[in-house]
Amino acid sequence: MGVLEWSPTTEDDLDALVRLGQACLERDGGLPDLADREHLRTTFVTDLAIRGRDELGDVVAAAAIGITTSGGRTATGLVDPSAMGQGIGHEIAEWVLGHSIGSVRFLLDSVSPEAESLFADLGLHRVFAETVMRHTLKHIPVVRRPDGVVTLPFTDDTSEAFQHAYAASFADQPGYDSGTARAWGRWLREQRGFQPEDSRVAMDNSGHVAGFVTVSEGWIEEVGVVPEWRGKRLGAHLVARSLTALEHGGADHAWLAVGCDNPARSLYERLGFRSRGTRGLYEQPTPGDEG
Repeated sequence: MGVLEWSPTTEDDLDALVRLGQACLERDGGLPDLADREHLRTTFVTDLAIRGRDELGDVVAAAAIGITTSGGRTATGLVDPSAMGQGIGHEIAEWVLGHSIGSVRFLLDSVSPEAESLFADLGLHRVFAETVMRHTLKHIPVVRRPDGVVTLPFTDDTSEAFQHAYAASFADQPGYDSGTARAWGRWLREQRGFQPEDSRVAMDNSGHVAGFVTVSEGWIEEVGVVPEWRGKRLGAHLVARSLTALEHGGADHAWLAVGCDNPARSLYERLGFRSRGTRGLYEQPTPGDEG
């Protein structure tokens, strides 16, 4: 690795990492957490993380490898836009390959055209991508709640209804796993900044779940509508209601992330959200998938 001076990342690099993340967001957009010190500390100040300094001593790149709960490894990296085109991405890839066991996965919170080209050269395929969207909260549409529905906040009494709504909303989606659905309720309570009073579960007059929305720290995390209630503007109402709650709570913008191929993206655009970049997951193809 000869283009930059590479060394393990330390706490002393956090200010420089924040500037690096901000530069990537300004140019390509992506997950706003890339400018958050705690997110960067958790991601890049680990036992398997490095940062690269140029000849002036500025940090212009960083990379890290995280170990998942299943024991796999997922890498991530950042390259300052001003330093692109110098082969730094290939240096990062070489370091990751040298410290990985088995197949390689890259998760980027800010996807640039250069990264897409690099991964294509490496034979990595994009297996997941989502659009990061932002709402200014300046013009929030009013979407009336559908007749025959009430919405309730997340409490100990409604937590089971939220879990039922999650399962009923996504059971017909590709990749749905009932085990993940069961764990979702526990994960929800542990979500950083979770706002139970602004999260809502929708119930019909018979007490059956119709949909739900969860909110945390300026984010609309998840929105789901059960099949029988789709097409009745329940999802639009839940999102608009959440935007109003965030604005009343003092937020000056709201975020959400939606799969790039998810038709709900057009709904969010109609409600005033605008794209602020892409985050994506890239993997080596498994044997037999190349053709």
